[in-house]
Amino acid sequence: MIPLVKPYMAPREELMPAIEDVLYSGYIAEGEAAWRFEDGLKDFLGNPNILAVQSGTAALHLALLLLNVESGDEVISTPMTSEPTNTAIAITGAKVVWADVDPNTGLLDPESVRKKITERTKAIMLVHYAGMVCDMDEFHKISDETGIPIIEDAAHALGAKYQGKMIGSNSRFTCFSFQAIKHMTTVDGGAIAFSDSNDATPARKLRWFGLDKKVSRLENDIARAGYKYGINNLTGIIGQIQLKHAPEVISKYISNGKYYDEALKGISGVKLVPYYEHTEPSYWLYTMKVEDRENFIKMMAGIGVTASPLHHRSDTHSVFAESRCDLPNMEEWYSKYVHIPCGWWVDEETIGRIVEAIKRGW
Repeated sequence: MIPLVKPYMAPREELMPAIEDVLYSGYIAEGEAAWRFEDGLKDFLGNPNILAVQSGTAALHLALLLLNVESGDEVISTPMTSEPTNTAIAITGAKVVWADVDPNTGLLDPESVRKKITERTKAIMLVHYAGMVCDMDEFHKISDETGIPIIEDAAHALGAKYQGKMIGSNSRFTCFSFQAIKHMTTVDGGAIAFSDSNDATPARKLRWFGLDKKVSRLENDIARAGYKYGINNLTGIIGQIQLKHAPEVISKYISNGKYYDEALKGISGVKLVPYYEHTEPSYWLYTMKVEDRENFIKMMAGIGVTASPLHHRSDTHSVFAESRCDLPNMEEWYSKYVHIPCGWWVDEETIGRIVEAIKRGW
């Protein structure tokens, strides 16, 4: 079966010697290799204010901690995401407030968000789901008008763009994941990017128990307890090598996605997802809406290709019971959306076979 997701790893002859060098160097905790990866991310994303962390979840949690989100507060979020987006909110004690999605894209709807804002709203958590970028023009208007900060969950959106610039410097916080199946993996790992350099210093301390890693431990003082959210040198060296290949790998996702955008136009039973003005997706998954999704998935399996909705809507989990509400657009979207393989492993023959099968119907 052609998988929906598949990790890319740099060639063995390039990656393994670098890993061995770190493993037997005598220094495998956070150090130069980790910091060089962090510097590489800064160059890649075009933002000097970036911290590498051990997961995308850690990045989300740090953003919430910097906003002092706690019990009694509310964070507006989307149910159309992987679970960590919203469990990161839950562990602060704050209430997740669900806004509805745009039924054409599955992305958080700015107008629904406006209606959910209260005096207790501390942040808006939006997700660039499957590599598609939210309507940032409208979200920035909301943030500017209300003063409510935006946290961008860009776990699916490495290499996506807004106004011609890579996602990673538009909002106060942008959080990335380098978990196993993302555009670029460090096995596990993540990063948090800041639009304001003043957020980076307290975040750096919260990343390491509340200590400043750049200052001798004997001279440190913990003013606010933090977490063990830093990366180690092994993660760092994997990240350095992987980052060299990231442009080429991401470009393959994008070229496949653009091919689908053109080849699947006008097919009966298929509704393509529109992309918002000033945005460019990075197509971590190719997403569309189909009629009779169950039979579509069976048809794809019949030609040896995985198709799936992949994610379980977050608002149905018991941990969010008090937040449940009517989300009619989400109901409509969730019943029809599906993903097909789009990544670096989908070659020209495979993508042609997928398109022809869809054209034949199901």
